Amino acid sequence: MAFNDWDEVRTAYQVARLGTVSGAAQALGVHHATVIRHIDSLEGKLGAKLFQRHARGYTATEAGQDLLSVAKRTDDQLSQLASRIKGRGDQVTGELTVTSLAVLAPLLTPALAAFRKAHPEISMKFLTDERVLRLEYGEAHLAIRAGAPPEQPDNVVQKFYRQGFALYASRGYVEAHGMPLSLEDVGDHHFIGSTEEAPRAPFFRWLNENVPARNITFRVNQIVSARPAIHAGLGIGFSTTWVEDGHDDVVQVFGPRDEWNSQLWLVTHVDLHRTAKVQTITAFLKDWAQRWPAA
Repeated sequence: MAFNDWDEVRTAYQVARLGTVSGAAQALGVHHATVIRHIDSLEGKLGAKLFQRHARGYTATEAGQDLLSVAKRTDDQLSQLASRIKGRGDQVTGELTVTSLAVLAPLLTPALAAFRKAHPEISMKFLTDERVLRLEYGEAHLAIRAGAPPEQPDNVVQKFYRQGFALYASRGYVEAHGMPLSLEDVGDHHFIGSTEEAPRAPFFRWLNENVPARNITFRVNQIVSARPAIHAGLGIGFSTTWVEDGHDDVVQVFGPRDEWNSQLWLVTHVDLHRTAKVQTITAFLKDWAQRWPAA
């Protein structure tokens, strides 16, 4: 039997999530009798039991799990829609979510702190995640992404900053093993590489293609983990030039190359791109990046 009552589906979702009628009633701000009525009505329309009732509460049946997985996705999408709508005002206020790779956190955080100081009405979230957050679902207002320019049709992409990468080793490593004469002949030197067979990062791809596998003796799954390995003397590895400049405990073994460097992009969704707070944060970051070291 067809049904179109979202209130009943949402009630069932909350019962499954919380496990009790009283918990769902409190979350929804309704009387517990309303929750029971919604569940009974929904089960009648579907002709199937959605829950097993027991002394400790309610447990979803197999049919209930099927329905509730759809309800959860719908609830998430409605929440994300609300987040996007709230971001369409003319004021630089409310919540602002920025996402980037974790390796950029030391570079970006001072800029975000300065932005917050200039706009104290903003409540900011800074998400450093390897997962590409979906701007179309309102998971972030602004994404800073590396590599090839993103190609999603509903995104606005702006060139941001070119990040330099070079090969470094700790002074302890150099004292023990010396310096390689060239990248064409690395001898017995140890390198820090990626755990991925086909890494996305251009510097890790280059390493896989140009340094023998026997020389890559320590591997990490994220570039943010390579720097501690370099400083611990585990081998020669890639790090950003902006973070290593001025650190006396490491030595630049080979300077940055174009094929190692990484282009960064500012990415916003077309629905939010013209909002005051998104326009303000993108302009602010582009201006702030002018003081960052060149690749």
